[in-house]
Amino acid sequence: MNTLIHPTYFPNIAHFVAMVKAKHVVFEMDDNFVKQTFRNRTYIYAANGKLALHIPVIHSQKNRQKYRDVKIFNDENWQSLHWKSLLSAYRTSPFFEYYEDELQPLFHKKTEYILDFNMTCFEVICDCLQLELNPSKTETFQKTVEDKSDLRYLVHAKKERPQPFETYMQVFSNKHGFIPNLSILDLLFNEGPNTLNYLESQTLAPL
Repeated sequence: MNTLIHPTYFPNIAHFVAMVKAKHVVFEMDDNFVKQTFRNRTYIYAANGKLALHIPVIHSQKNRQKYRDVKIFNDENWQSLHWKSLLSAYRTSPFFEYYEDELQPLFHKKTEYILDFNMTCFEVICDCLQLELNPSKTETFQKTVEDKSDLRYLVHAKKERPQPFETYMQVFSNKHGFIPNLSILDLLFNEGPNTLNYLESQTLAPL
C-alpha cells in the first residue's frame, strides 16, 4: 500500500517506521501550515530529558498559509543553537562522530523555506541509512484519500499517541529511563548501522 505522510523536521521514529514499511512513500506537499506539529519541531534526548528543537518561522497575516510557502525566520540563530544542543546531547553516543560530517552542513547553510529544509534533512538521513525511498509528492490536497494509507495524523506533536517501540540504549537512559519515538537522530546516533534493522522490526500503534 502507498503511504501518505508529511515531511517533517528530522522525522521521529514513527514516521520512519511508516516509511520503511510502505510500498511507496507519498509526501503531502499541498496542505496548510499548522502550528504545534512536527513540521518545524523535533525532540531529542538531552541531559535533562526530552528536549524540543523548534525552527522559528514567519507567520503570514493571512488566515491560512500553505506549508510550502512558509519561510524560516533566519534572523534568529536557531541553527547554531540546534547544533550545540545535538553536540551536548550526543557527542558521547556511539555513532555521533560517524555521521557528524554529513549532518553538520545542515546547520550552517541558510534555507529560505521550511519545507525545502525538511526535505534536505530527510535526504541526508536517507543517505546516512543507505535507504532509497524515492518518494513522490502530491500536487493537490485531498482531505480524504482512498488509494493510500493516510498517516498524515502522525504530524501532530500535541496528539502524539504512544507507540509500542522496543527499547534501545540511549545516552542518558540511566538518568531518565527510555524515551520512545524521538527524532530519527536519537536512534541513528545510538544504533548507527543497526538503525534500519530496528525500524524494519517495529510496528505502529493501530488507529
